[in-house]
Amino acid sequence: MPLDLVPGIDDLVNDMTAWRRDLHAHPETAFEETRTAAIVADLLTSFGLEVHTGLAKTGVVGVLRNGEGPSIGLRADMDALFINEQTGLAYASTHAGKMHACGHDGHTAMLLGAAKYLAQNKPFTGTVVFIFQPAEEGEGGARVMVDEGLFEKFPVDAVYGLHNWPGMEVGTFAVKAGPIMAAFDSFEAEIIGLGAHGGMPHLGVDPVVVAAQVITAWQSIVSRTIDPQDAAVISVTQVNAGHAFNVIPDTVYLKGAVRTFDEGVRARVWARMEELGTGICQGFGARFVINRYDSYPATINSDTESGLAAMAAAQVVGNVNVNHHPAPSMGAEDFAYMLSVRPGCYVWMGNGPGAGGCLLHNPQYDFNDAALGVGASYWVKLVEGQLSL
Repeated sequence: MPLDLVPGIDDLVNDMTAWRRDLHAHPETAFEETRTAAIVADLLTSFGLEVHTGLAKTGVVGVLRNGEGPSIGLRADMDALFINEQTGLAYASTHAGKMHACGHDGHTAMLLGAAKYLAQNKPFTGTVVFIFQPAEEGEGGARVMVDEGLFEKFPVDAVYGLHNWPGMEVGTFAVKAGPIMAAFDSFEAEIIGLGAHGGMPHLGVDPVVVAAQVITAWQSIVSRTIDPQDAAVISVTQVNAGHAFNVIPDTVYLKGAVRTFDEGVRARVWARMEELGTGICQGFGARFVINRYDSYPATINSDTESGLAAMAAAQVVGNVNVNHHPAPSMGAEDFAYMLSVRPGCYVWMGNGPGAGGCLLHNPQYDFNDAALGVGASYWVKLVEGQLSL
């Protein structure tokens, strides 16, 4: 596929590859990205940027100014996952039980490459804020950065994020205005019955039978409570009860998650889950308790910025290779917290086939180094387009 990489980015691909593979070999999880943050800060300093550390504990912010003008924020996530790597690569994880299985090593390397290019060439007027964020994987590092004053300390007119996407060919992008990633909330529920002998169930209240009814009823919420044109997912992912084959337990514990795009749908799902759980349990003589834990809101791209992102992507890979109408993903992304306070856009960039387990959050995953120049060029074109000389 012909690509129109920014002239000069080719010269940085070897550097980006070395940075990326070093980070891959030394993965660090949420709020523990001390080595990663130190490398990022040292490189940004060597490029001549103004560097700030310590936001959200291990976050790094680099500021590049070139005269008076608007400002733009570019964000890369840095953290790894608790996964045992199984790739067998020469640069595989050296930290047992930890792995860059989502490509944040590549995201960091691409943004570093763009920072180096922009610092050397400065093809813009204004300010670029490079945001290297910790703890995206379930810990809400973006929320912590925002709460600690990210955009008060480093004002931006818009903020942008990027994620590699296995299954999309290298040299392609996907971008759209509106919801692109789902809100994610988790829950823990208890169904409290009355334990009894397994051969004398009539003397107790079997919470296992009640739990089966509740789980089944919850699955009707999406099909019978939510408008068919809206999207929602209710997943019960853990069912824990009992320890013996001949004992009916007192309690069943359920855990799981709810994913939605719309706040009204989100509220209706939770209300109906509680109503059904309470009603079914009462009907069987059991008691129902549920605790909801709000995690990430929906990632919602703003209109103007989505158009600018699409134009920047098209300048690199050609408009025919930009999907302007991707189906939103039910995955979640804490970049949503940044988009809740600033306009912006989150795009997907092709990482190549997902064959052989090269899927996000899979022990066989590896970021595709062939995409490094594509991603860095996208960042540069985005800056040039918004901060035109």
